[in-house]
Amino acid sequence: MPGLVRKLLIFAAVDGLILQPAPPRNHPPSTQQAIKIDYKGNVGPLLKDRRQEDTAPVSLEVHGIIGLLKVATSFFLISICGREQVAQIHGKPIYKITDVALIPLSSQTDADKAIVSAREHIQRHKKAQDLGEEDEESESESEEEAPSVTDSLEEDSTAPPSEVKDPLTGQRGRVERRSSVAEDVIQRKGLYGRFTDKWFSKKGWKAESRRSQGLTSEGDLRKNALKNVESTVPKEEEGPLSPSNPDAFPVQDQDAPEAVSPEEIPKALEGPTDTTTVALLPKILRTTKMYFASGNFFFSYDYDLSRGIGQQQSNSSLALFKQFDPLFFWNQHIMSPFIDAGQHSFILPVIQGFVGQRSFSIKVVDSGSNSVVIDPASTPSDIQLQSLRENNSDTDVSSDTNTETPPPEPSNGKDFLLTLVSRRSTKRAGLRYLRRGVDEEGNAANSVETEQILSSPTWNTSQDKIFSFTQFRGSIPLFFSQSPYSLKPQVSTWGSSDTNAQAFKRHFADLSSRYGAIYCVSLVDKHGTEAKIGELFERHAKMLNERGGMDGKGKELGFEWFDFHYVCRGMRFENVSKLMETLGPFLKATSWTEISDDQSVQKQSGVLRTNCMDCLDRTNVVQSACARTALEAQLSAGSFSIDLQHDPSTSWFNTLWADNGDAISRQYAGTAALKGDFTRTRKRQITGALTDFGLTLTRYYNNIVNDYFAQAVIDYLLGRATDTIFAEFEADMKNSDYFIDLRKVRQAAIERSAGIVIEDKDEDLIAGWTLSVPTSADRLKTATFEEAVLLLTEKALYFCRLDWGTEKVREFERIQLENLESVFRGAYITSTLAQRHMDEQKNIGFVLRYRAEPSGELVRRNTRSLDSGILDAPSTGPDKSKSSKSNNSNNNKPNPGRFLAFKALPPRSSIPPPSDAADSSTPETEAEVVKSICDEIVRVANKTKKADRVKWSLPGTDREERPGEDAQDKELAVEEKDIISLADAKKSTGYLEQLGYSLKKLVWA
Repeated sequence: MPGLVRKLLIFAAVDGLILQPAPPRNHPPSTQQAIKIDYKGNVGPLLKDRRQEDTAPVSLEVHGIIGLLKVATSFFLISICGREQVAQIHGKPIYKITDVALIPLSSQTDADKAIVSAREHIQRHKKAQDLGEEDEESESESEEEAPSVTDSLEEDSTAPPSEVKDPLTGQRGRVERRSSVAEDVIQRKGLYGRFTDKWFSKKGWKAESRRSQGLTSEGDLRKNALKNVESTVPKEEEGPLSPSNPDAFPVQDQDAPEAVSPEEIPKALEGPTDTTTVALLPKILRTTKMYFASGNFFFSYDYDLSRGIGQQQSNSSLALFKQFDPLFFWNQHIMSPFIDAGQHSFILPVIQGFVGQRSFSIKVVDSGSNSVVIDPASTPSDIQLQSLRENNSDTDVSSDTNTETPPPEPSNGKDFLLTLVSRRSTKRAGLRYLRRGVDEEGNAANSVETEQILSSPTWNTSQDKIFSFTQFRGSIPLFFSQSPYSLKPQVSTWGSSDTNAQAFKRHFADLSSRYGAIYCVSLVDKHGTEAKIGELFERHAKMLNERGGMDGKGKELGFEWFDFHYVCRGMRFENVSKLMETLGPFLKATSWTEISDDQSVQKQSGVLRTNCMDCLDRTNVVQSACARTALEAQLSAGSFSIDLQHDPSTSWFNTLWADNGDAISRQYAGTAALKGDFTRTRKRQITGALTDFGLTLTRYYNNIVNDYFAQAVIDYLLGRATDTIFAEFEADMKNSDYFIDLRKVRQAAIERSAGIVIEDKDEDLIAGWTLSVPTSADRLKTATFEEAVLLLTEKALYFCRLDWGTEKVREFERIQLENLESVFRGAYITSTLAQRHMDEQKNIGFVLRYRAEPSGELVRRNTRSLDSGILDAPSTGPDKSKSSKSNNSNNNKPNPGRFLAFKALPPRSSIPPPSDAADSSTPETEAEVVKSICDEIVRVANKTKKADRVKWSLPGTDREERPGEDAQDKELAVEEKDIISLADAKKSTGYLEQLGYSLKKLVWA
């Protein structure tokens, strides 16, 4: 594949940012051409080297570009200025992003400021590293610490790549020691504050103590500690992108300035912009920086991380991003300016998820199946020393063995690498309670593909096979939601059975086309709040198989409902072995992928799909159990025996999977995974239960306070939303889950309502609209508003209230057109808490005033159970529906009349229409929508009145039945009149309501 720019210099010129490829030291000049991004966001080639120009006094050296972020009319270049090597696959380094820089494209001055700020931050980071090394050297000699691996192998390093072998990954690279008393007391206290017994110990948190508590191994802790010095995130940010969450973010670097302060908002805001978006710009940039620097994104210059090892295209001439699976291409949207400009050497695709790697050795004791696993946390010398002692038990081997003459490698040992790669899907991506279930395209929330790769450290397939085992997790693929405001939220389902069945089938059809056979393991409870959605899942699985299966040709979906909490009650998680017995036949039949002599000799023919409610904690336990079974079987095929369940020397396997579970949990719920102590130690302890309680409270806080804005940023970065999503957030301090196209839903509601309520075959539907209305009739303002359907025929108006969750008409009212008395439209301000709600150009509505029939039915309600599945249409029978009649039952008394108020919905949601949408025209504004509706109603009503006048003027008409002259002859006209003006709305807004919103905004935003 064409080479990517691995290091580049960024500097500001008068006409834009210059991105100059920089070769490593002692290497020939780079052959890639430099590019320029002007201050309007246009990307293009640069024809000459401009590094020596006076216009570029400072430059920033980065490791790659993540993309170009556009907010309002401003552009920001997101570049990688910190990375850490976490693995090598086929000798190709895999990196984790640890820090990013956002450079504004507004002017040379602003860009220079950001570059200088980023350079100073990097320098402080390096000084902190050096200080940590000095502190470590001053510690007591009795406090022996195993060395840890540096963040990456720099291309400009002059040291040979084979100096030191990483004891964790088995790779070659430089080794640096990073530990200090300050780290132990300050930083690690922040990470593990729930265990205080060794806060002030000089030895800090030793490996055996951490393992007993179910925490990360010492080597991983050192790597995480480095990240603690790097963050520049302001302290007020919380949630999955929060420094207050120790598992997600490190301690703040107090000296590092913000990426862009409110005073330094770019000056390039020209043209129409949303003032709310501009006001939230600093928060958007801080959240973006935290998001990409959170340690959850991974990349490689040479290896396609989006595909399994058996699907790599080693000899392809395509650029890496063209080979990348769009399902896992997280920066595809913000990379589009580079893609459109054809600058392929700068396009570095990244995935979100987890990449981890561990080396281990197995020494065969005898010719049988007994094998000994040597802990990979040991150094290579320790491994050799241990082998020597076991082979020569009668020989005294000193611990001070001369490292210059190391003992020979054991002849009966074997080295292995275990690599774990988890890829989160970009479809229906987001945070816990804000993205649940499935969308109309069949994409399930928290969909993650996890691949476990077993190989030799050399990756030489002519001598050793490579094994790959893949699993999948994802939310229950039905339309449901849960409120984040409850510790045990109830499940709310949406849509009819057919609507859910369509999305359900589409989900498994796509999954089957990707993986083959599918076997679902549902771990939700069979009692309590989870039982409802679990029963629906099982019912739809059976229904799918009865209707032709996943492909419509009889390919059945496997399904197992395992009540994890019931079977493993009393913290007896070892009972998961009962589930493994059930899954055994499927795992054996679908097997795994094997690569020999660089060819796939066997492919995995199916995948296990595991879920609980969140697809996190219980799912982690079961997936690690399946991976353990697969690894033992793969090693057994090579005549090696390993006991990952009981052998304490295999704790590295549990730690690797626990780290994977923690990473996915942080990305979805904002904290480390629950039940982590069992995943790490295979034991459930009371300390682990207490830890889980604390994590649960943290998740609860994140769900109700921080996740809404973070979700808005995620949707925007992925191109799932326009920048109007930030105005929606500011208005209500939350955002919506557009799991289905609202335009389709509203059109379907109009058609469904018309089919139910228009009973006269002579009536034809002229038009229908969905509008926002108060929850009560004859009211202009209620505590909440809802969407309703208004239908117009040549005889009447039909006002329908729907139950959107079940797609049924809840109640409707028929209004004869001749009974319309007046129509007026104008400003309709229902809230003064946010700027969006006070805009008189966007908050427009109209009121219909009409005479109620004295003896007729006003409102017909469907009194049947909405969940019963019986006919949608309300019936007039006494046992099927009730009719609400006018309170004025005495026909001799004058009828005071009634009115209905309607408010226009926004012309478009924050979700952009698909690129292949047939109607790409600019939608009407709220004012235009209201005007067209009122004009159409008045036109049809006047036409009807005119026809009635002709009818009543015919000879022989009963004069007593003829309506009054005023009602007969008066022409309707649309009056311009404010429904609720801004001044009136401000008067009706209470002080407590304003105070509550201000406090909420202070915390939420």
